[in-house]
Amino acid sequence: MSFYVNYKDEIIKAIFFKIAVVILLFSPQVYAINIISNITADTPSLSVTQLRRIYSMRQLHWQNGTPIVVYVLASNNPLHQQFCKQQLRLFPYQLDRIWNKLTFSGYGVAPIEVATQQELIKAIKLTKGAIGYVDNLSEVKDVNVIKIDD
Repeated sequence: MSFYVNYKDEIIKAIFFKIAVVILLFSPQVYAINIISNITADTPSLSVTQLRRIYSMRQLHWQNGTPIVVYVLASNNPLHQQFCKQQLRLFPYQLDRIWNKLTFSGYGVAPIEVATQQELIKAIKLTKGAIGYVDNLSEVKDVNVIKIDD
């Protein structure tokens, strides 16, 4: 009885293993995105469609009549990119195009961009009707956490 080892198969397995490790190490982080708003919004949940309407600047008021003030991070921020893909089910460039079209046509304004999550949280706490997103709720207090219904 002889044991035949195909070294070519072993080399291929080793290469695939190394490729898998590299992909896992360098894949983008996945964030748990949480939608937050100022206490005045008083909205416990939104549908994906409603959230998309808010972020595409088509829904301008909360149910109680308060104007919505939208805050976002920069388009190249990994959290913003993940928010667009996970929550809005859009690519960030699609959202940018919507905002640019509104701004340049004069029919609307783009959301307010802030540099960090800490600035976003502070702005939401201080701005009546504000909405935004974060990846860590442990740092967030005195805001409304909105559940997104599919």
